[in-house]
Amino acid sequence: MAPLRSWFSIPRGSHFSLANIPFGVISTASSATPRVAVAIGEHALDLEIFAANNGFSALSTIQPHQAVFSQPSLNAFAALGRPLHSIVRKYIQSVFAVDTPYPDVLQTNSALQKQALLPLKEVQCHLPFKIGDYTDFFVGLHHAYSCGVMFRGEANALNPNYKHLPVGYHGRASSIVVSGTPIRRPNGQFLDNPTAEKKVPIFSPVKKLDYELELAAFVCKANKQGEPVSIREAEDSLFGIVMMNDWSARDVQSWEYVPLGPFNAKNFGTSVSPWVVLMEALEPFRATGIENDQDVLPYLKEEHEETVYDIKLQVDLKSGSGNSSTVAASNGRYLLWSFPQMVAHHTSTGCNLQPGDLLGSGTISGTGSSERGCLLEQTENGKKPVKIAGGEERTFLQDGDEVTFTGVCGSDEEALVGFGQCTGRIEPALQLSF
Repeated sequence: MAPLRSWFSIPRGSHFSLANIPFGVISTASSATPRVAVAIGEHALDLEIFAANNGFSALSTIQPHQAVFSQPSLNAFAALGRPLHSIVRKYIQSVFAVDTPYPDVLQTNSALQKQALLPLKEVQCHLPFKIGDYTDFFVGLHHAYSCGVMFRGEANALNPNYKHLPVGYHGRASSIVVSGTPIRRPNGQFLDNPTAEKKVPIFSPVKKLDYELELAAFVCKANKQGEPVSIREAEDSLFGIVMMNDWSARDVQSWEYVPLGPFNAKNFGTSVSPWVVLMEALEPFRATGIENDQDVLPYLKEEHEETVYDIKLQVDLKSGSGNSSTVAASNGRYLLWSFPQMVAHHTSTGCNLQPGDLLGSGTISGTGSSERGCLLEQTENGKKPVKIAGGEERTFLQDGDEVTFTGVCGSDEEALVGFGQCTGRIEPALQLSF
């Protein structure tokens, strides 16, 4: 399919081509109140200003709802439902199209261009949603298997339930932050000498701080408590996808996770990219995930095979001294379960999801050594350091290290659908005394 052409300058290779139109929340130095925007090339279109200046005058279906663009989160817009999301996205695409049927809206309206089209380098991005609940799944099969072999041996690498349901746990929504927010190294309780016969923990700054390369989906449609969402309707519950880094303290995790799973090892910080790529924008990149060799129960059985997305993912690590290297490359295809299956399973008990709830995929790894989505895997729990530029090595993250995820779909430099970046830098732990 030929790329969409625009009268507006969109650099080749931009993640935010006309084929994308991701939604986010911004503020500026001149207007500090957060409001809704879309990213287009190297600019953000401020939808509050756009709407206030009759930008949606040709779109009668959205006019009664224009107040959603003045909200400090995407929750209200998302709750309008996927049909309306699609209408707004396609209308914005038509406004920017080289042969736009609405030239007076923006193309020839230089005053509105100056007001509403803001350089991305001059805007501050905020969390796109007010997140009420956050569930992190564990559906990257290669990651689950690799870690299972590491800790339980090949014969018991995967628990018996793994291929029968999307395993997950409830995370901490209050510590989710937008890309660019520093992450403080946590203090925690863990075994300083795990091989010692007597298991006596210490409490100190964690030593095995790690990143986790994930994708995450925002929910847009509520279901009533007690009423599950069927697998046939689950896609209607999904607004869009972001990249996510669920920072992890591996030493704390190995000490605490039996019998109830992750807790303090995960609750200190989770970073998400600021621009939410709509599910509709990802449609051309549908792909087949990892084949499940087990019979799936009917409530999780999807009607088609292409249930995940061909999203090229990359991890870059920059040390405090400025040396930077790409340390991993993975793909959104490497999932055993899809986001609709996560919704169907999550609500199968009657659990009620709400607009703004976040569902993480868990670490996404491939089978090769360069495709591993966390340092725990790459270094085999600290045994084989990863080399970065300048002769530096890492087993786990050091203070001052900055981790950046990028994700992009497509190969046409004029029609990429990308996520931008998800970045976080590690700050030293607080020195505590008791």
